[in-house]
Amino acid sequence: MPEAAAHHKNEQKVEKILYIPHDNRPISDKQTAEVISKLGYEVVVPPDNMLGSRTDLGHPDELWDWLKQNAQDADAAVISSDSMLYGSLVGSRKHEYSKKEVLERADRFQSFRKEHPKMELYVFGSIMRTPRSGEASGHEEPGYYRNYGADIFRYTVLKDKEEMEGLTRREKKEYDFLQRLIPKASLSDWMGRREKNFAANEKMIQLTRGNTFNYFVLGRDDNAPYSQTHLESRYLAAEGKDLGKTRFQAMAGIDEIGMLMLTRAVNDMRRDVPFVYVRYNWGKGEFTIPSYSDEKIGDSIASAITAAGGMQVKSPEKADLVLTVNTNPNGKTYEANDRANDGTPREGTKYFADIVSDYVSKGYPVGIADIAYANGSDNALMDELRDRGLLFKLRAYAGWNTPTNSTGFVIGEGMLAKHMKDEAVDDLLLTRYLDDWAYQANVRNTIARQLTWLRGDGVYGSLDSKTDAVATRSERMLTRFVEDNLPPIDSLAHIEVRFPWNRMFESDIIHTADEPVDISYFPKNRN
Repeated sequence: MPEAAAHHKNEQKVEKILYIPHDNRPISDKQTAEVISKLGYEVVVPPDNMLGSRTDLGHPDELWDWLKQNAQDADAAVISSDSMLYGSLVGSRKHEYSKKEVLERADRFQSFRKEHPKMELYVFGSIMRTPRSGEASGHEEPGYYRNYGADIFRYTVLKDKEEMEGLTRREKKEYDFLQRLIPKASLSDWMGRREKNFAANEKMIQLTRGNTFNYFVLGRDDNAPYSQTHLESRYLAAEGKDLGKTRFQAMAGIDEIGMLMLTRAVNDMRRDVPFVYVRYNWGKGEFTIPSYSDEKIGDSIASAITAAGGMQVKSPEKADLVLTVNTNPNGKTYEANDRANDGTPREGTKYFADIVSDYVSKGYPVGIADIAYANGSDNALMDELRDRGLLFKLRAYAGWNTPTNSTGFVIGEGMLAKHMKDEAVDDLLLTRYLDDWAYQANVRNTIARQLTWLRGDGVYGSLDSKTDAVATRSERMLTRFVEDNLPPIDSLAHIEVRFPWNRMFESDIIHTADEPVDISYFPKNRN
């Protein structure tokens, strides 16, 4: 067959990718799948009620049945091992399965590979997190963590530090005191579940060594330079060291890894190795150790580029993605709900905006990892981008949740943007601006302070009977925000806000037009 005809035939085939996320949050589930769908792939995801949530720990055996039923004509699968072993990410932290049950489910991957030897199989799992406190756990740990979470965290800090460099006399006394303070049953339960998780992850590394997976990634979230998560990661990284980073990685972050693995699947299908050039704000830059992480952001970004099937390059001229990273010059990461995130320019704001503006003017494909603040956008930066007309001249943007979540997500989306039409890129940017900028950095924080005004019973972490009132107020505030900050986009005529996990932390923003969407106002000249 002539090369041109073969190429045309390949273009006509709609390739099918199965995607099993680690829960049904919009960012883990539909927002990630949407990026791949914009490329023309058929992305098939299990029904929402089969995936785990905050209260429903998930249905691992049903997911295995679903996978078998949908695998026959699939070209690739990207699968959360947490979903397949425990039901979900939250399920990995709270399940009551025996070690035998968990390991038997892990063995099913080997059987699945034998049944589908030609399928491209990418799997991602997690090393259990170590939240700093009960409040920080968001009620996603066993009940005792609300009372003893801070003590358990500190206990593991000292445990990890003792192995790494030893403890001072005062720290040894504190370590002994914490062992007496934390109820033995609680600590035994928490560490026992971790032991099952560790054994399962070892098993997954062994399966990778046996060529069961094309690629396997272990993520670690809500982490710290010293913690039980960091300790376990050290051992697991050593366990899989012989595999090399082209087959296995243990890396910071977790919620973005579905995006990275889907990106790798697409890159492998296209036999493409995207080049990524990374540029930081002035100051600490790549040496920043952001909140919720145990390593330098430069190392996390390098790992994410490798995981997604790309290569980091030293100049922007031939890069498929110029990744600009909005770090604070002092190397600190703040929270988006900090009152200082009011849009007032800070040290480094205009400098970073100048970097973005310069790269855009040169015609480079620019993405922004907005990590000066965690859990929402940097309002000062976004105001600069708006005022300079840059919002829809970017190829990708992310400023949600932890800094590693944002950097990983924008790397995946940014690598793939070169295959998308401008309209698709604009749609994805709009999703992030509504979620990360409008809601997370502004609406969420304002309404959180107003919760006591609203009728009904409910708090930030459990909205309950206040849900409708919070949704209505969020919709009104988002509409006003859009009017003040975004172009008159037809698809924003109606905005609906839902809270799928019954809390304010994440929202599902649905927007529709009165008539078919007209995006002709978007600047088409990306140069």
